Amino acid sequence: MEDTTSRLSTTMSSVAGTSRLVVNPSDETIWIGPLAIRFLVAEGDSGGSVAIFECSVPKASRLAAPAHSHDAYEETIFGIEGVLTWTVDGQSFNVGPGQALCIPRGAVHRFDNNGSEDAKVLCVISPAAIGPQFFRESAEVINAAAGGPPDPAKMMEIMQRHGLTPARPQ
Repeated sequence: MEDTTSRLSTTMSSVAGTSRLVVNPSDETIWIGPLAIRFLVAEGDSGGSVAIFECSVPKASRLAAPAHSHDAYEETIFGIEGVLTWTVDGQSFNVGPGQALCIPRGAVHRFDNNGSEDAKVLCVISPAAIGPQFFRESAEVINAAAGGPPDPAKMMEIMQRHGLTPARPQ
């Protein structure tokens, strides 16, 4: 069986003035607590048109970062394994294997794995307004909290600098 992730993450990249096909040109995994973010295609790989990453979430995990919105891009989620529960503008959606959810610009959203099995989704950001640097910086703050709540002022600053608007606590 062909690896869906490999098939979906093939992109064109410009090298020394010539185009060549590159599989997973931005292959980098960033650990944010127990979550693994594996970047496959970043802004520089796609001419800014798209960023693609996998997000692996252990069973029974709640996202440490606050709900947020973004005005500069859509975020489309494609389920690969398990089920993640996405809350978008107050409405819950379960996204499982073979299902997709497009989160429009400006919609407040977050996700959790409420299930009894690990989950993995493919996230497509269009245009590629966010990339690995946001996740590296977030990981530094969240991982420093050692399982406790991350520093809210630091998280807010990182999120705002990368075009995300944290939602007001409910």
